[in-house]
Amino acid sequence: MLRAGRTYQLTVSRISDYGLYLTDDEQQEVLLPNRYTSLSDKVGDTKEVFIYHDSEDRLVATTEEPLLKAGQAGFLKVVDKTVHGAFLDWGLHGKDLFLPNRNQQGGVIAGREVLVYLYEDNITGRCVATQKLKPYIHNEGDITVKTGDEVALLVASQSEIGWRVVINNRHWGMLYRNQLFQPVKMGDRLRGYIRRITDENRIDVSLQQQGYKEVQSASERLRELIRANGDYLPLDDNSKPEEVQQMTQMSKKVFKRSLGMLLKAGEVEFLHGGVKLIKK
Repeated sequence: MLRAGRTYQLTVSRISDYGLYLTDDEQQEVLLPNRYTSLSDKVGDTKEVFIYHDSEDRLVATTEEPLLKAGQAGFLKVVDKTVHGAFLDWGLHGKDLFLPNRNQQGGVIAGREVLVYLYEDNITGRCVATQKLKPYIHNEGDITVKTGDEVALLVASQSEIGWRVVINNRHWGMLYRNQLFQPVKMGDRLRGYIRRITDENRIDVSLQQQGYKEVQSASERLRELIRANGDYLPLDDNSKPEEVQQMTQMSKKVFKRSLGMLLKAGEVEFLHGGVKLIKK
């Protein structure tokens, strides 16, 4: 069954004056309007489309990629406010996402971005935004990640100790400031790793893998950085930590370990106070 807020691979079943009619495996049909079609489209073609409700409450398809899908959290810009709620830029032509008054938390100001979660209303089936995240993003009950997992992170807010992040659109985590070696800002989507899960279900995350995998990954990034810099990087074991961080976005400790791995493999050599890539 086709549901709003999701992406599907559908088949062109017929062509009309209004666009292409697409069907799923259950033969449920939805219109892809002419603005998203071309003269080369034909019956039997497969289309990847996003499904949502139009202004007349009908399911409709688009080839545009929305900024959020059902079950995802993110920052969206407020484009309008009414007595019933606010409308957010969803990234779809001519269609904004509704944020009802009952789902708002704090002041909502046109022109500013707000952190919301997109869910499918269980009565109307329409996509709706909410700022009240607790029912959807929490660390209560079963935690769906484990230490060492690679995860998707959304930077949600800043504190003195670091950044609060949304993990896989499901849980809250903390990215500590003293473990950051690259610029981070609210709204950033990053790949990260689970460092620790406490008995109280607090989750600590990192942007670097831990242990050998971290060094192996960092050595690959360092190799590519040296290559992109003309096969030479003006850093070595004696470089200051802040210089290393600025040029490589690594800690001095990780840099030295990854450099050591490249030296041992015979891929680089020290030269004139820096490190040079050995061409093979």
